[in-house]
Order: sequence, then C-alpha cells, then structure tokens
Amino acid sequence: MEGKDDLQSNINKIHTTTLGAERIKRNLKLGDRDAVAYCKAIISDKESSIYRRGKNWYCTKDKIVITINSFSYTIITAHKQKK
Repeated sequence: MEGKDDLQSNINKIHTTTLGAERIKRNLKLGDRDAVAYCKAIISDKESSIYRRGKNWYCTKDKIVITINSFSYTIITAHKQKK
C-alpha cells in the first residue's frame, strides 16, 4: 500500500475545482483564505495521518478530513469530523 510520502511527494499536483474550493471553504469556515493552500499545509504537516483507500487518499489532522482523488490529485472535499 502506498504511504504518506507518496502523497506528500506529489504535493505540487494537488488542486481542486472552483466549486470544490467553495465547498471546502464553507465546510471548514475558511472565509477568504485559499482552500488549496490550507489543505496542502495540512497534508504537508508531519503530524497528519495519510492513508489510501480505493481510489482516494484521506488526510486527517485536528479532526479535519481531506479527501483527494489518487489519480488526478484533485481535492474532492474537506470537512470536520463529527464527535
């Protein structure tokens, strides 16, 4: 199974759509901040947990879950975990 380093070594490929960025901003209450830059910072953090399941990568840190397509490196969504 691919590991954390596989996603982090391709950090420059990570992107999202316009609608995806709006969804991420709304879900995480980011306001005017750049959604992709915010997600990349979480993915790059050494404390984050990254795993691959099926066609998606999942990155979790501080109760935030980011879902990334493993083939296109598109951020699908990001949301806060429920308690």
